[in-house]
Amino acid sequence: MLASINRDTQLCMSLSARPGNFGTRFQNHLYQALGLNFVYKAFSTTDLPAAIGGIRALGIRGCAVSMPFKEACIPLLDALHPSAAGIASVNTIVAEQGHLTGYNTDYQAVASLLRSHRIPTDASFALHGSGGMAKAVAFALRDSDFRDGCIVARNETTGRALAQACGFTWQAQLGETRPALLINVTPLGMSGGPEAQSLAFSEAAVEAARYVFDVVAIPPETPLIRLARRQGKPVITGAEVIVLQALEQFVLYTGVRPEPELVQQAAAIALA
Repeated sequence: MLASINRDTQLCMSLSARPGNFGTRFQNHLYQALGLNFVYKAFSTTDLPAAIGGIRALGIRGCAVSMPFKEACIPLLDALHPSAAGIASVNTIVAEQGHLTGYNTDYQAVASLLRSHRIPTDASFALHGSGGMAKAVAFALRDSDFRDGCIVARNETTGRALAQACGFTWQAQLGETRPALLINVTPLGMSGGPEAQSLAFSEAAVEAARYVFDVVAIPPETPLIRLARRQGKPVITGAEVIVLQALEQFVLYTGVRPEPELVQQAAAIALA
């Protein structure tokens, strides 16, 4: 375990409009457990160019990026990894001697989970949302060979744009459509939010679905996930996404891939 912070300690950070504790707890637990000379701190900012400039100037090793900065940070970077370039959305910045590269580990996590949960690619789906995380999910679906999909979003401009970029359709509301896979990428059901008890899809839509995926991570058991479990549906939870994407960030920052048992321990602490 690292005894103390010193002049050689490498700083990693996050930028978000509403910083949470998951990344800080997850990353710092792994640093300490593995004896790595790293420390992680969450930040917010009203001056994104200055914040990104600070990453470059101060030798900060890595930065997790959350809304509303996932797209706005791109012009301030030097390069984009393929995981971010295709979707024009960044959730991770890695610095190498002042050279900043953007990645999207959300995209990588979602693609991995679709495979590990064996969701058939011929399943029809509805994705509720059209923001930065929705882009990561939609492109992961497209690149995983899902073809029969609909973006459900009240914002017609962003909804249509995302649907067209991925070859899917757009609807303002789900209506009577009954897809096999339901995916929520909105704040509906998020702990502490104004709609924490809201369902992202109707009970009838959940009953007709074969699979349910909620990207909301806190709480892991959202109203949508609880309803799907009661109905015996296979689910993918936001907790799975947030842990897997944070693990890939950790690997990018440190070059170390922890054992699964240690990752589970860090996840339990971070989600508590």
